[in-house]
Amino acid sequence: MNLLCIMKVMIIPGNGNSDISGEWFPYLRKELENLGIKVIAKNMPDPDLARKKYWLPFIEKELGGEKESILVGHSSGAVAILRYLENHKVKGAILVGAYYTSLDIEQEKASGYFDNEWQWEKIKENAEWIVIFASRDDQWIPIEEPRFIRDKTDAEYHEFKDEGHMGADRKKKDFPEIVQVIKKHL
Repeated sequence: MNLLCIMKVMIIPGNGNSDISGEWFPYLRKELENLGIKVIAKNMPDPDLARKKYWLPFIEKELGGEKESILVGHSSGAVAILRYLENHKVKGAILVGAYYTSLDIEQEKASGYFDNEWQWEKIKENAEWIVIFASRDDQWIPIEEPRFIRDKTDAEYHEFKDEGHMGADRKKKDFPEIVQVIKKHL
C-alpha cells in the first residue's frame, strides 16, 4: 500500500475570514494531491476571530487522531497548530507567518490562544519535525516572533526578506518551498 495515500495534510488558513480557496492554498492542495497525499482544506469555523475553543476541536475532528498527519498553518492557523501540538502528536508541522503573543491586538486577545503559558517542550515532543517560514517585512508579525518560536522548538527555519505576510498582502499564489519540505520529510 502506498503510504502517501494514508497520510493526511491539513491546511489551516488565518483569521479574518481567510478563505481556503484563496492565496497559495489551492496551489499547495493541488501539488500535494498530485503526490498522492490526502489533503484536508476546509474553511474554518469562526473565521473572523479564529477562537481556540472552535478551531482546536475542528482540527481534532478532521484529523481523526491520525498521528501521521502534517499540519500547514498560516498566521493564526500556525498559532492554532502550536496549541494543538501541546496535546496531540503529528508527523510534522509547517508554520507560515507564526507568532506567539497577542501582538497587542484585541482580536488576537479574544482568540484564547494567549491565555495560558506555552508548553514548548510538549510542542517539540508531539511533532517529529517543525518548519517555520517567516519574512522580515511582514507588516503584521515582527520577525522576533517567529525567531522566538524557532528557538523554543528547534524548528527548521526559513526567513525571507520580502514576502510580507505571505498571503493576500502580496497576492502569493504558489509556495513551492512547502511542497519541497513535505517531500523531504516523506
